[in-house]
Amino acid sequence: MPRKYIILLAVTLGVIVLDQWTKYLVVRELTTQMEGKESLGERLAAMYSEPPPKGFTGMHYQPRRHIEISESFFRIRYLENPGAAWGMFRSMPPEARVPLFHVAIIGALILITFSFRKLTGTDPEEKWALWGLPLVLGGALGNYIDRVARAFVIDFLEVHWFDKATFPSFNVADAAICIGVGMLIVDSFVRKEKPAQAPTQA
Repeated sequence: MPRKYIILLAVTLGVIVLDQWTKYLVVRELTTQMEGKESLGERLAAMYSEPPPKGFTGMHYQPRRHIEISESFFRIRYLENPGAAWGMFRSMPPEARVPLFHVAIIGALILITFSFRKLTGTDPEEKWALWGLPLVLGGALGNYIDRVARAFVIDFLEVHWFDKATFPSFNVADAAICIGVGMLIVDSFVRKEKPAQAPTQA
């Protein structure tokens, strides 16, 4: 198997596994959804089956605590996002929002596959795209798993400034997408098409 496809599989699967594992830990430790579930199978079923109706908090899984990493700047808190990244489209009706996400992920898969196949995998200048595309793909699929399983994405990383300003909550998949997109922006400059040089006069 060519090296570039090994990188694609390793990075994509690595992001998906890390994303779903961290979400599992957040649901287990910070919500009541897995209370009374003794086995791993029962806990996974509680996380990936049809969610219960929304409770008094407005969420399907009821939070029971959060973790303060830095009281003034950063905490881990369970949140549900039915929309896209940073909560976009969350107010859109489900009958319109769900098909939109299906179309978006199919489009992303086609675009990423097309772009990745064009890479040689050996040109040093391609390194930003070689690693950036799998990061975007892994992040997109990680959040898509959430949407297929329960129609909302689990977010839990909350950056804030003394609770006066808060950055939209995010997760590992979101972080991978942002890092990957940043690398692709760098790639667009590194591999910028060079103008053809005029032939030298004899």
